[in-house]
Amino acid sequence: HRSGVAGRTAAQMVFQDPYSALNPRMRVRSILAEPLTVSPRESRQAIDARVTELIDQVGLSTSALDKFPHEFSGGQRQRLVIARALARKPPVLVCDEPVSALDVSIQSQILNLLKELQEELGLTYVFIGHGLESVYFMSDTISVMYKGEVVEHGTADEILHHPTHQYTKQLIESSRAQPFKERTGARTA
Repeated sequence: HRSGVAGRTAAQMVFQDPYSALNPRMRVRSILAEPLTVSPRESRQAIDARVTELIDQVGLSTSALDKFPHEFSGGQRQRLVIARALARKPPVLVCDEPVSALDVSIQSQILNLLKELQEELGLTYVFIGHGLESVYFMSDTISVMYKGEVVEHGTADEILHHPTHQYTKQLIESSRAQPFKERTGARTA
């Protein structure tokens, strides 16, 4: 599907496992350039400039462009997956548990990066997750699914502070590992 803007894809995915989402036989430069080569109107110079812009947007050095995915940490690989998802300037990113495979210290860095990119690029996220703190941090509105059906929908604050469905209450109660931070002060890294 295409949005109304030429060359933009309506939505792109950011998957849970960044290593399996990247071709291990391709260098980062080729991985990031690949979605841009779909349009024959792009010159090699324009593609190279966009690839450099993408690597910068996700906070990695241009020296990363000549490496292979296995040469990066999990958090760095997830940054690469995000960069590739942004290549065609989609208005929507579907983030399917984008931090669940990462160490806790790296999770906050990736969540903060996603928030910064959202503000900078005007992105909309469909953020799928089981970790309620990250869902709360990333979301204005939340839908809670149980057995494949939406059982509750509301603002992030309504869902967290005034849940109505028993499953939502259980999710909140079981999330005792770290208390929820208020949305205005949630950024930590």
